[in-house]
Amino acid sequence: MPNYRMNLMLCAGTGCVSNKAFELKDALEEELAKRELADEIRVVATGCQGFCAQGPIVLVEPEGIFYQLLRPADVPHLVEEHFVKGRPVEKLMYRPAEDADPIPNIGDIGFFEKQQLVALANRGIIDPENIDEYIARGGYTALAKAVTEMTGEEIIAEVKSSGLRGRGGAGFPTGQKWEFARNAEGDVKYVICNADEGDPGAFMDRSVVESDPHAVLEGMAIGAYAIGASRGFVYIRDEYPLATMRIVKAIKDATEYGLLGENIFGTDFSLSISVNRGAGAFVCGEETSLISSLEGKLPAPRVRPPYPAISGYDGKPTNINNVETWANIRHIINRGASWFSSIGTETSKGTKVFSLVGKVNNTGLVEVPMGVTLREMVFDIGGGIPDGKKFKAVQIGGPSGGCMPESLLDLPIDYESLKKVGSIVGSGGLVVMDEDNCMVDVARFFQEFTQKESCGKCVPCRVGTRHLVDILTRICEGEGKPGDIRRLQELAVDIKAGSLCGLGQTAANPVLTTIEFFREEYEAHINEKRCPAAVCKALISYRIDADKCTGCGKCKVACPVNVITGDRKEAHSIDPSGCIRCSMCKDVCPVDAVLVS
Repeated sequence: MPNYRMNLMLCAGTGCVSNKAFELKDALEEELAKRELADEIRVVATGCQGFCAQGPIVLVEPEGIFYQLLRPADVPHLVEEHFVKGRPVEKLMYRPAEDADPIPNIGDIGFFEKQQLVALANRGIIDPENIDEYIARGGYTALAKAVTEMTGEEIIAEVKSSGLRGRGGAGFPTGQKWEFARNAEGDVKYVICNADEGDPGAFMDRSVVESDPHAVLEGMAIGAYAIGASRGFVYIRDEYPLATMRIVKAIKDATEYGLLGENIFGTDFSLSISVNRGAGAFVCGEETSLISSLEGKLPAPRVRPPYPAISGYDGKPTNINNVETWANIRHIINRGASWFSSIGTETSKGTKVFSLVGKVNNTGLVEVPMGVTLREMVFDIGGGIPDGKKFKAVQIGGPSGGCMPESLLDLPIDYESLKKVGSIVGSGGLVVMDEDNCMVDVARFFQEFTQKESCGKCVPCRVGTRHLVDILTRICEGEGKPGDIRRLQELAVDIKAGSLCGLGQTAANPVLTTIEFFREEYEAHINEKRCPAAVCKALISYRIDADKCTGCGKCKVACPVNVITGDRKEAHSIDPSGCIRCSMCKDVCPVDAVLVS
């Protein structure tokens, strides 16, 4: 293998691939070959490197130079200047603001400064489709140690001592879960990886699988050995073709290397793993629903107990963890429980992977120690709110999480702190909102999602969420009634108490938290028939500021219902009786003369 003087680590996660990362790879390889540099400089298609807002990304190693927003058309100039003449190209480097100096080195970029990579330890630095690169980074040494030097009880004791809690939402202690499965009666047992994340705006599991599929498989193998399982399943969302392809290839390669299959490391331990694509239902994120789907049945939750650790897939003891949980295991075995437990807080150990999206400058994938504050996430890592807008809220924990206001920005992100304010860590989705978001409309959006995704098995969830949507819709359409806030709260509590699974039990969290922290917006909608954020169409009106209007006529041309009048170079006006509130006039006005109230 050639001794390359440079490696161009090209992000080839789904986000960058959608922005032509593979075309960029082809262009780089073609240009390097043309310049006779192919034997000196290698292009490596990695998994997600995290900074999704700036993709496609190329990290030049060993220099650490970070190029962003690259296009195939940039390649000839980049190769000529940097790789032939040795002059890094500043205009292709990251700038935190238009008037800021470029930041050439990845280590100096604020987005990465507070991150600590554990589950994502190999993010952006290996080819996820090359098992040799994973092994070169210490891959499968934890599995070797586990099956040749440790008993199942010792492994479980180490995982329990680490304090690792399930990263899929509920935060149940992982080692305790494994212990239940190990102690369950029966010779046939199973392990399952839940890679079916359905939260809007979430892509944590997808990115881990795309970046480091062998870390997931190694964790599963260690867990299988610990509980006495010989078969495993990866249940992955059907909308993740790239992640699916990479985990399938990883299983094939690991089996060929003898790291999966029969008599692993010459022991009596054997494990086969297969991949099953998800049924496309959000409820499949709940473990018993996932198991039902895996068995070929309708995805619906089962009454517990018995829990899957006692009676899961095919009625046999089954341990199910999500992608991120499995990816942590090898580090705990290799580096020790005390190392892992030294990260995070007293009750929430280790790191957590989050997807940071919404009204924030730096969107992307973030791994931070448990206990960082919402303020650090939004403003230090996320770079604040775009266009000088004011922060309003952050939705944490997916559609079943809560909306946290500005007053809680210094809240630590851990299981207990979020539970106290009516939210959850969930799988790790963070959606940032600014002053232009209507919190009643936000509650309606998330409630509509959970209502549509309800499996319908239990009445409180099936019927209750429908009523929540109906009331929220009425409020947003200007038909709110006195007492609606109380009705929402009472209904939310009943749904939470009566639902069978976690979907229904947490479905109303966005409603309850928006009422608690943004009650004045509900009252404005109901009592004043006004939407403070000017989002709800039935409660807003458009008018033209005569002092600002230059009479250019662009709004008049754009109006689809012809309710704007006025001569050229004279102030225009809108007839409110015919306005459909489409916002076309506001969108095209060059002087911001169209006002919404």
